[in-house]
Amino acid sequence: MSIRPSRRRLLQLTSVAAIALAARSATAREGRPLRLGQIGVGHGHASKLAVYRASPDWEVVGICEPDAALRAAAEKKEPYQGLPWMSRDELLAFDGLDVVLVETKPDTSLEHAAAAIAAGRHVHLDKPAGTSLPAYRKILDEANTKGLVVQMGYMFRFNPAVMLLREFLEQGWLGEVFEVSAVMSKVVEPAARKEFARFPGGMMFELGCHVIDLVVAVLGKPDRVESVMRHSLETAADMLADNTLAILHYPRAMATVRASALEVEGFSRRHLTVCGTQGTFHIQPLDDPSVRITLDRDRGAFQQGINVLPFPGFTRYSADAAEMAAMIRGETSSPFTPEHDLAVQETVLLAGGMPIDG
Repeated sequence: MSIRPSRRRLLQLTSVAAIALAARSATAREGRPLRLGQIGVGHGHASKLAVYRASPDWEVVGICEPDAALRAAAEKKEPYQGLPWMSRDELLAFDGLDVVLVETKPDTSLEHAAAAIAAGRHVHLDKPAGTSLPAYRKILDEANTKGLVVQMGYMFRFNPAVMLLREFLEQGWLGEVFEVSAVMSKVVEPAARKEFARFPGGMMFELGCHVIDLVVAVLGKPDRVESVMRHSLETAADMLADNTLAILHYPRAMATVRASALEVEGFSRRHLTVCGTQGTFHIQPLDDPSVRITLDRDRGAFQQGINVLPFPGFTRYSADAAEMAAMIRGETSSPFTPEHDLAVQETVLLAGGMPIDG
């Protein structure tokens, strides 16, 4: 049996608080918008700046990119046109600056995040949280001491299918979760392969981190992590770990995460599956989400058997931007605590066979 719950019921099920955040982003607030600057354009998600520029919550005051080649390329792209370019010191000293987006490559991101926190600015830090767990922990500790927000840029946190899964788990509608599986793959071109190959964790570090964030949200920090790294493309002029697997062990459950740079059908096959003793919740694809829920009994608006629910029109980052504004204004607190973010980062590093003490 396939059903499509009413829009009214769906809004109730997909978290009233998050829906309210998204609604607030569509209307200008009283008083001035929050002021935001961006450090770096080298991250694959750096163009999310366009979301902030389009929101009445935010005033983008400037951007910093010390690499001349990256800056020259970015100046031609729409998200950055018309913005003042500054040094990092000039940006961090900008009068009334509230938030810094850190959109550099992972090996330098923590340095810039630490500078922003030291300057008293809130931070949105794009994934993964650098390569040093101790340095990341220090940033979170200093931010907590100063009452500053550090928001991680994991792009599926406000995915409506993931929000519905969160509601199912909170209600206990899946029973006891015993299995989680996730895949996050795509085909990576040669230039990007060389960039990603700089990190031993390869595609698990680059892509798998997104779904590790989801797995840890479901099951918590694992007791043990197995990492399987393979270089499968024999003709590649690099040694990228392009075919990767992580097994996360829990007392009464296990999770598998796969990430590759080789899958032709990568985007459409990205998925998250949560299996419990009373139901299975399957999201595929993650980027344009659709949910298949199989239940052993009726649950709220969902009937026993198979329920299929599409979520057309999902747009990344807009809810993240709204949540950040609401947190800074003291209107909400994030369900993604520093403890969660630390657990995610430790798991990401272990899943990629990278050290956690360096």
